[in-house]
Amino acid sequence: MPDADARDAELRQAVELLFFAYRDFTGEADEILAEYGFGRAHHRAIYFIGCNPDISVSNLLAILKITKQSLSRVLGQLVAEGYVHQQSDPTDRRRRMLSLTDIGRQLETRLSRCQCRRIAAAYEQSGAAAVDGFRTVLRQIIDAPDRHRVSPIRKAAVDVGDSRQ
Repeated sequence: MPDADARDAELRQAVELLFFAYRDFTGEADEILAEYGFGRAHHRAIYFIGCNPDISVSNLLAILKITKQSLSRVLGQLVAEGYVHQQSDPTDRRRRMLSLTDIGRQLETRLSRCQCRRIAAAYEQSGAAAVDGFRTVLRQIIDAPDRHRVSPIRKAAVDVGDSRQ
């Protein structure tokens, strides 16, 4: 069993790996978002609206864990620029339902494609056992009450193309 110092070093390395991986995972998407005048909050909103068509604003807030004020600014811009469609819930007019427009879906696909290519390349280099372990570790990092929010694995909606690009 490793001593406390060795264990601390392993944990610190894991934190460092996550920081570098996050930087590179978001880098290409950040460049795309900058073309539109959007940031990472826009990306997260577009991604989760795309994964959950007709999601309510309150459910999106629960997923993103941001303030109503922050989401309002982001959503306002996405709606005004035609990336997100907002309508009242027919069963409860007070609830606002969100879905991506055609151009919103195109942007979401463009953003996801670059990130999926990066993940696909890492998966190819790591092997099936590592991929399963990676998913397990990531799931355990997520707060337990939110683990159910992760989409189940389903046939890919995004063509990742050639991961060697």
